[in-house]
Amino acid sequence: MRKVSIIYKKNMRRKAVGMMTTELVLPELLAPAGDWETLKVGVAAGADAVYLGGKLFSARQSAANFSQGELNKAADYLHLRGRKLYVTVNTLIKQEEIGDLLNFINHLYKIGTDAIIIQDLGVLYLIRKLWPDLPVHASTQMTIHDSAGVHFLQELGVERVILSRELTFDEIKAIHEENQVELEVFVHGALCLAYSGACLFSSLIGGRSGNRGRCAQPCRLTYTLLQENQKLQPSSVPENGRHLLSPKDLCLLASIPDLIEAGVSSLKIEGRMKGPEYVGTVVKTYRRALDRLAESPDQFRVEPEEWKELETVFNRGFSTGYFYGDLGPDLMSPVRPSNRGRFIGRVKDYDLKRKRCLVALEEEIGEGDGIEVWVKVGGRVGTIVEDLIVSEEKVNSAPAGVGAWLSMPDRV
Repeated sequence: MRKVSIIYKKNMRRKAVGMMTTELVLPELLAPAGDWETLKVGVAAGADAVYLGGKLFSARQSAANFSQGELNKAADYLHLRGRKLYVTVNTLIKQEEIGDLLNFINHLYKIGTDAIIIQDLGVLYLIRKLWPDLPVHASTQMTIHDSAGVHFLQELGVERVILSRELTFDEIKAIHEENQVELEVFVHGALCLAYSGACLFSSLIGGRSGNRGRCAQPCRLTYTLLQENQKLQPSSVPENGRHLLSPKDLCLLASIPDLIEAGVSSLKIEGRMKGPEYVGTVVKTYRRALDRLAESPDQFRVEPEEWKELETVFNRGFSTGYFYGDLGPDLMSPVRPSNRGRFIGRVKDYDLKRKRCLVALEEEIGEGDGIEVWVKVGGRVGTIVEDLIVSEEKVNSAPAGVGAWLSMPDRV
């Protein structure tokens, strides 16, 4: 966490008498890494710490993850740059795996891992017995959602609790006021439909346990809503919106001042399955916002270009999750469960003979950009921008506010 001397003003919603100099403690910015390249990009973008998984006992088994040799390199790389390494050991452990588990944790201890992220209480017992000075963070998979749960883990020697994503600002603040342990909160990325660590959906439908790092993401599939065996299409679900259990992605960029007020010690970005371009963009955006808050806390706002940058990388549309209360249908992304991209304009005409469409642009585009057109019938049509025409002239790029003809081999 970074400490910055500032002048507090009223809208920081902190206790202050008139104008006084105090110390704003910026929360840690915690980046994910599923491979070595992504780790380096996250550090370069401004992460204070990185969390990652080894080849064993990680809740993201589909990520590349890190071998023991790579973990050694990661620890050295991060520590030389003044950053921290947190390693996930956040699956439920089977009896026959305890020997391998102990060997793995001993290796993490020897390389100077800054903290182990765990789900299984048995793992916590073993760490406290065999490596009493090894810091432990309680995974969100533990589903800790109240001050009693946090206090219980604190008494067991847990240094930090990663709170359930379902908590509101008021709940997080109340937990902080009643406990001394550090609190970590997810601020950006995918949301689970169910409570983390308590979902059996993937095991039931796909035979793959999310609690063992093999979630099949059945919440992203299509479903039909029935009542008394009759198909329903509620007014809150848009046309063709059959991904009834798929939430939008979380984005709390604009809520950083409230997160600080609530007492959050670490802002966590989800994404160990994401690539370096995603992690780099998101970390850089949050880093800029944090540093800007430190410089001018009374003038903090998210710049329009920052929203555009976040929309350019993978997203399912954004919401504030449960942080400000239940959003109802606005929490969900029923039309599309995968990357949505950034909205650039609306199709106004289609030239069947020349196989091109006229788009009223609301964002600049250029040759080589990948675009996708959403249509009411037949799904979606994607292409790479070529032969960009504005006012009957071929151009390399077109600004917002003009009508541009784009080659589109499939009718829209």
